[in-house]
Amino acid sequence: MEKHLIGSFLKRIKRPIDLDDNKDYKLVTIKMNHRGVTLREMKKGDKIKSKMYVVKEGDFILSGIDARNGAFGIIPKELDGAIVTNDFWYFDINENIISKKLFLELTATSWFDTICKRGSDGTTQRIRLQKDKFFNQKISLPKIEEQVKLLDKLLTSKEKQSKINNEIKTQKKLLQNLKQSILQEAIEGKLTADYRSQNTTESASELLKRIQEEKKQLIKDKKIKKEKPLPKITKDEIPFQIPDNWVWCRMQETGLFERGKSKHRPRNDSKLFKNGNIPFVQTGEVARSKNNGYLIDSCSTYYNEFGLEQSRLWKKGTMCITIAANIAQTGFLNIDACFPDSVVGFTALSDKSISKYVRYFIEATRSDIEKYAPATAQKNINLGIIFMLKVPLPPVNEIKLIVEKVEEAMSKCSLLEQEIEKSEKHATLLMQSVLKEAFEVA
Repeated sequence: MEKHLIGSFLKRIKRPIDLDDNKDYKLVTIKMNHRGVTLREMKKGDKIKSKMYVVKEGDFILSGIDARNGAFGIIPKELDGAIVTNDFWYFDINENIISKKLFLELTATSWFDTICKRGSDGTTQRIRLQKDKFFNQKISLPKIEEQVKLLDKLLTSKEKQSKINNEIKTQKKLLQNLKQSILQEAIEGKLTADYRSQNTTESASELLKRIQEEKKQLIKDKKIKKEKPLPKITKDEIPFQIPDNWVWCRMQETGLFERGKSKHRPRNDSKLFKNGNIPFVQTGEVARSKNNGYLIDSCSTYYNEFGLEQSRLWKKGTMCITIAANIAQTGFLNIDACFPDSVVGFTALSDKSISKYVRYFIEATRSDIEKYAPATAQKNINLGIIFMLKVPLPPVNEIKLIVEKVEEAMSKCSLLEQEIEKSEKHATLLMQSVLKEAFEVA
């Protein structure tokens, strides 16, 4: 192994260009996390105010601002002759020190990420590659004759890793399909077919009656407002057959739905949160709850007493449903918390197990629910759409059994997920072990 300065084999080059005001130019962008070099936009010369530089097919290029985040790559054929600002660096590679093929393979690994991180500096908002710090790093490199063997090892490991990654991708897709199948069979009554063949249960219409009676009492006690009547479900609307003792109903009929409250505008006003200690759950935290068994037990922002006055404190156990940004994501509060009007709170009546069944229904039909969102940058659906959704409702005893069976099946899926994660880690370690064996960044 021999030590070399980065600057001894990477020489920054520049190809300045005088722009023609009437000509269209390709502008380059580099995606982070090793996702490559792409076209950002086409722009006329008279609209470009910065000094620009030409790049050529095959150039190794990086972003001075985001190189530490994996923003580097090779200029593809279609971007030959494109232009970049001075924030982008591209290089000649001295092949007397390092093989260009080997170098380009190494840049697709954590090896070059580490070099870029060590070569970056600045304030929090202005961290970028620093010329001296970057080029004056010393690294250990194998001798040229040994680099051929290292390249061969890297390419072999890369091929193995690619096969493993493809297999992992297939396994993830199959597991997702399995989960979806479990949920679909749950809401169609297929999971509990044996139970029905051996037991006689009441009709789900009796459960609906009990829910309606509870709602009437709550209205009488002035705890909720009277609901507007919903249209009956016609035969033409029914998407699939359900067991005889089940009923089709509108989502609103299954319990109480209410949007979170955000009376104060703007909602990000610091006086709502200063010295706060009251959990304020947002849509992203509802979406992420699936990684925690659909339990929401932490958040990143907290209301103070003034914030609470503008909102409402929801009790632990409330099911949250997102209707903006992350549409139809669900989770259960594991803490008392507030949430904005982009989240809907669901409270089960008659029996708590209904909440979990309703969540299964939403999970099973999310792709259909998302279709109701307008094609805008900020996707959202209104509460009226949630109310109108057609839900196949089982009797309460069967709901409890469905919850039990789904939780058991999903527990097995979690074990499979853990095995897939182990395979992913193994695939990552495969390449790292080759790099460790070959050299270390000095």
